[in-house]
Amino acid sequence: MTEPVRILHVDDMLDFAEMTATFLERKNDQFSVETARSADEGLAYLAESRVDCVVSDHDMGEHDGIEFLETVREDYPDLPFILFTGKGSEEIASDAISAGVTGYLQKEGGAEQYTVLANRIRIAVEKARAQRERQRHLDAIETVQEGISILDESGHFIYVNRAYADIHDYDPEEMVGKHWEEVYHEEQIPELNDVIFPEVERRGRWSGTTTGLRADGATFTKSHTIATTVHGEYVCTGRDLTERRARERERERYETIIEALGDPIYALDAEGCYTFVNDAFVAETGYQRSEIVGEHVSRVVSDEDLERGQSVIRGLLWDDDRRATTWELTRITANGRRVPTENHMALLPDDDGEFRGTAGVLRDITERTERERELQHERDRLDEFASVVSHDLRSPLSVAAGRLELAREECDSSHLDDVDHALDRMGELIADLLTLARQGDRIDETEPVDIATLADRCWQNVETAEATVEAAFDGMVRADRGRLQQLLENLLRNAVDHGGPAVSVIVGDLDDGFYVEDDGPGIPVDERERVFEAGYSTFEEGTGFGLRIVQQIADAHGWDIAVTHGVDGGARFSITGVEFVNPTE
Repeated sequence: MTEPVRILHVDDMLDFAEMTATFLERKNDQFSVETARSADEGLAYLAESRVDCVVSDHDMGEHDGIEFLETVREDYPDLPFILFTGKGSEEIASDAISAGVTGYLQKEGGAEQYTVLANRIRIAVEKARAQRERQRHLDAIETVQEGISILDESGHFIYVNRAYADIHDYDPEEMVGKHWEEVYHEEQIPELNDVIFPEVERRGRWSGTTTGLRADGATFTKSHTIATTVHGEYVCTGRDLTERRARERERERYETIIEALGDPIYALDAEGCYTFVNDAFVAETGYQRSEIVGEHVSRVVSDEDLERGQSVIRGLLWDDDRRATTWELTRITANGRRVPTENHMALLPDDDGEFRGTAGVLRDITERTERERELQHERDRLDEFASVVSHDLRSPLSVAAGRLELAREECDSSHLDDVDHALDRMGELIADLLTLARQGDRIDETEPVDIATLADRCWQNVETAEATVEAAFDGMVRADRGRLQQLLENLLRNAVDHGGPAVSVIVGDLDDGFYVEDDGPGIPVDERERVFEAGYSTFEEGTGFGLRIVQQIADAHGWDIAVTHGVDGGARFSITGVEFVNPTE
């Protein structure tokens, strides 16, 4: 690695951050480390400066490292991000992985940790740069006007860019796998086989004109170059000599698509002035085309959104891997109405590296914004309820538990054991109520989860006595790992509670999901529909909320859950509608 590596280290402990910067710059003279003391400072730095890697602590006051990572990923999805924290736990590591962290390293004593951190940074940056370079090559091929294709030794297309496919009126995917003879006129094939390809083999290159064949059978004259590679492949370039007609046809097609979309579409030059708006833009803003084309975008957006848009554009210009993004703004119509809007914006193509402007599609999200506001209001109410339950009920329970201990010192009565049991039951009820209220039917980001491994881990969290579990599930599903763990733990705990201390439990797979089955007494048919009701339990010691939480988690994922009898007469809970994941993806 010879290029400088710009590192942003975010840690609220300035002394540690400066010491880390010193060690890193000593470990690798290509490293240049800047520090920030909070997530907000880090984001401000990212908006103004180019960074190759972010290193962040976890506990940093108002916003922790995971929240910082999630915010960074919104605008810089491929920027290497390493969580370097003194607060290590499996939960934090899992959350970091779910949020898209590049690496996770726990702070330890000694200078060795900086060697490890420096290596992690170097590897992450090298990988990111290599990926950007590969993508730049592919993007260059895809965006050039010249058609480019690659044939293998047998004459079949193994790569076709958009321009090459367009002159034959195919999609690139349709051409890959075809033999070249399928896209040339039959009278041209003998010349290619007997004259042109032998010359390519002899001289390594040939150029001239050929007669190509379009998908509809029409022929066209093609400017053509063929060259060999060291791997025995053929690189072909081609251009339709009737290019003017092709360009006109392409322009007409794009104009038709733009008008047919129905959403407002615009284009801005580098100064932010409108160069194009479609009919839908005119209709929804209330401006005539002559009133808006040539005007600055500030005519239809607020100063705040204008500044935000400029920041978004800067982010795209700094990021070699992205040309487009989506962000929200408030559109102001000719009559002053403010419309919540989603802007799908892209940078205009630039052949010389100069910023040419942007284009975008606008979508009215008024209804969605209202729904989100209503949902947030409901969530706030549930959070308030959860806070009341947590404080106003748990505090008296704590007092009661303390008084109970004092009473045990003064007298010996079997009634005190009953009181202790009742207090424990109330604690369990409160815990389940808080789970229902705080988490509800929401899930976080989903990821591939190994059911068998997770089931074994859940089993360790359940008081099982002599009970046994068999994880007969060979596969991965897409789920919120934390919520799925709750689901499995509740089902396993339910099996032990109802099946007895020696119950056997199996977690197995279905065609479109999985099941948890025990060999206990089972659930009577007339009670199976009620087991998912909040507060309902056939177990004297149960809270009645465990299976309700299970159903809530299944619903949040879009899964179905049903209870039937097991093979050995116990209960089987079947979860279906689950998305399986190929481990190689």
